[in-house]
Amino acid sequence: MDRIFNLSKLHKSASSEDLKQGSFGIEWEGLRVRENGELSLSPHPEIFGNKLSNPYITTDFSESQIEIITPTFDTIDEAFSFFSFMSDLVNSSLDDDEFLWFQSLPCILPDSSEIPIAKYKGRELAEESMEYRKGLAKKYGLRKQLISGIHFNFSFKEELLEKLYENLDISEIENDGDSRISYKEFKNRLYLKISRNYIRYVWLIIYLTGCSVAAHDTFTPECTKLMEHSDNRGGVYSERGPSFRNASCGYKNLVHLYPSYHSVEEFTRDVQSFIDEGHLSQAKELYTQIRLKPKDPSDVLSSLRNDGIQYLEVRTLDINPFYKCGLIKKDMDFLHLFLIYTLIAEESDYENWQEEALYNEEMAAEAAYDFNMKLLKDGEEISLEEWGLRILDEIDDMCRTLGIGSRSLIDSMRQRIADPSLTYGKGLIRLIKEEGYINSQIKLSKINKITSKYLLENTDLLYDERFKEYVPIALQGAEK
Repeated sequence: MDRIFNLSKLHKSASSEDLKQGSFGIEWEGLRVRENGELSLSPHPEIFGNKLSNPYITTDFSESQIEIITPTFDTIDEAFSFFSFMSDLVNSSLDDDEFLWFQSLPCILPDSSEIPIAKYKGRELAEESMEYRKGLAKKYGLRKQLISGIHFNFSFKEELLEKLYENLDISEIENDGDSRISYKEFKNRLYLKISRNYIRYVWLIIYLTGCSVAAHDTFTPECTKLMEHSDNRGGVYSERGPSFRNASCGYKNLVHLYPSYHSVEEFTRDVQSFIDEGHLSQAKELYTQIRLKPKDPSDVLSSLRNDGIQYLEVRTLDINPFYKCGLIKKDMDFLHLFLIYTLIAEESDYENWQEEALYNEEMAAEAAYDFNMKLLKDGEEISLEEWGLRILDEIDDMCRTLGIGSRSLIDSMRQRIADPSLTYGKGLIRLIKEEGYINSQIKLSKINKITSKYLLENTDLLYDERFKEYVPIALQGAEK
């Protein structure tokens, strides 16, 4: 495993300001629903224009599934503020009887034949997009396609990476006899180490941010059968785990696929073999908790080999209904610290680490609230609380050394581990018990829409003035 990245070397080469900056972006997908909690079957709102050309507001799998995509920003504050603004714009632009569904698991669904796959107009890309979605629908089923979530795109600033590269200790590099690795290979190794450790420890992010504990009985039986309670109104929920979007019944490849993360060459070779063997139709069908992103998304594998890893896409976060844009900023702040931690954290040489990581991922998602549940660490059982607090202690030490983060942020995560009632999942369970799944989520959707409209009307007080420049592009010139 790669040992050229550690805390002392990061501290020597990077200032706290270097580490606070990077390249940050957010992708958010969510369903449009009617006031009664049923999926809206109307086409993608015309006000958002052409789905293929609108850079900020498009669809994901379904016509009923809006996707918000931010540009990249130098800080989390900027990325989150823009995303918050754009979510207000989307929410306020919907018809009066239509709402965003602030849940990762779907609302009341119609018969599968009525779920509308996204339609595109135009040239070859439009046809390819529709055919790809039809293939996914046939392979995984239309209902699972409506599972939604949040993706967090991240890379370090090039200036920081160049500093780290310049301070590289050649004596510590295992490079088949070469005296010095290239800058591209250095970047690849850095992002690969983050990816390996993120996969190992993703169960902690699932526990801390998970908020998909319920579904409607029109969803897939594969998932609803895992939920032991009914609200007697068509909703089912579980009190055992925080994130059934990330559970064994979530949207995952039909067979477990474990590509090598030792090098880009091995990773791309393995993904190509999955395609050749018929497990994947193309590289982007590999559903992982973190993705290696290329310079050219139209030719993923070749671009990764030729250009190297450009940035990482974290795909773990559930939609959070307790804030009007479905995302809470301090969770993004923590995720940033967590990614820095995965760069400097030591790695074990445990051979079956990916299989073990998947086990921990699904156990945390389905049963983290079960006090007797155990995770596996290098083949040995360990409690989520013990391991989670140990990781948070190490993150705390890292933050103190590097002069980043805040003590209160780390302490709030410790509190969620020590007292599960403070987690989002437990908070949602309490709401469902009081009001039912559909009723409680529609109530939150209405509150969030009212809040978005109010805030958008007071933009001058709340948002960066320059965000207004994006409105004509987001609305494609349509009259609001």
